[in-house]
Amino acid sequence: MTKKYSELALFGGKKTINYKFEKYNSIGDEELIAAQKVIKSGVLSRYLGAWDKDFYGGEKVQEFESMAASFFKVKHAITVNSWTSGLICAIGAIGIEPGDEVIVTPWTMSATATAILHWNAIPVFADIDFETYNLLPSSIEANITEYTRAIVVADIFGQSAEMDEIMQIAKRNNLKVISDTAQSPGATYNNKFAGTIADIGGYSLNYHKIIHTGEGGILVTNCDELAERMRLIRNHAEVVVKDKKVKDISNMIGHNFRLGEIECAIGIEQLKKLPTLNKKKQFIAEKLTKGLSGLTGLTLPKIAKKCNHVYYAYPMQVNPSLIGVEREKIWKALAEEGLSLSPYYQNIHLLPIYQKKIAYGTKGFPWNSDICKREVSYKKGICPNAESLHDNYYLGFGLAAYELNENDIAKICETFHKVWRNLDCLCNS
Repeated sequence: MTKKYSELALFGGKKTINYKFEKYNSIGDEELIAAQKVIKSGVLSRYLGAWDKDFYGGEKVQEFESMAASFFKVKHAITVNSWTSGLICAIGAIGIEPGDEVIVTPWTMSATATAILHWNAIPVFADIDFETYNLLPSSIEANITEYTRAIVVADIFGQSAEMDEIMQIAKRNNLKVISDTAQSPGATYNNKFAGTIADIGGYSLNYHKIIHTGEGGILVTNCDELAERMRLIRNHAEVVVKDKKVKDISNMIGHNFRLGEIECAIGIEQLKKLPTLNKKKQFIAEKLTKGLSGLTGLTLPKIAKKCNHVYYAYPMQVNPSLIGVEREKIWKALAEEGLSLSPYYQNIHLLPIYQKKIAYGTKGFPWNSDICKREVSYKKGICPNAESLHDNYYLGFGLAAYELNENDIAKICETFHKVWRNLDCLCNS
């Protein structure tokens, strides 16, 4: 065995990172005090599923919503018990009809597309930009048909999609746009907050995000009508439309998507911290970029024009043709050195629900029904950039999972450089 073989932990060498990184935790004393006050009050929720002054929730719900609207510079912010619930509210609110087509990214969490199916509409997957991982405007345009009614855009990994072009496409084709900004609260596009440029946007408050309330979400919009429809869908709409004198009762199928007083009290304290927490992630990302620049065949995150990246994740790409080593071998070598990365990201159009077209019941509804107006393909090959990244190139580090210090960053960079010094060994292994 050569000296180079012995240097890598994969071949018996000394491991570079022999400890676990500290887990990220944005919850502190402020949240504890806020939650205790709510608990001592005895009012953990004040929602009523009836037309009443409490239809819109309690004191902390309304305080959090007012604060979020002010923070994100929008007219309306609506809290929900999960971002999945938020997506369901948003798609229902825009007046989607069964069988309508909604263009969506394949490179996201599954709920972005299943929220479309919730309303018996048809997800149509467009491809992503190879460098930013966000929806590719040209692919959106190529997938528009006479049945298309909306676009759901995911602002992935902490960076906004190309919203100017997407909104122009939507305007030309009379489409609504929903921004799934779950991973990117506080990111900006053209000096506006990501999520606020679309007709409806919003953010996840799930426990592994930069700020969180355990579970939860925030919807944002500048449209009075859409805001009220989302509030109705959130809280048993069908019960209140008569007393509230709602004229358009389409999609007024209510749910209990309500976020409680404790979560909203925590959310108030979390939102105060968001700018500082994002700056910390940006500082870490800048250090990583500086430390990893110059490694042949390793592509580091691209910050698109007009964008401010907040780095929920630190996405990279390994180019096997340039280094002579497959991405999986690089991933395994880094893992043996003590660095846990992800070599894949979801291509949700390839999940069984779309490949088999089985959703509601066993008969293939909604695809195999009169409401589906054409054959929609989910075959591999429809999103070549997303598929190629997943199969060959992508390598991601979940920055939101860790509280990294200068030593941790140095160790990460040292690990990459060690593996790159030994590419010839990996090539021959």
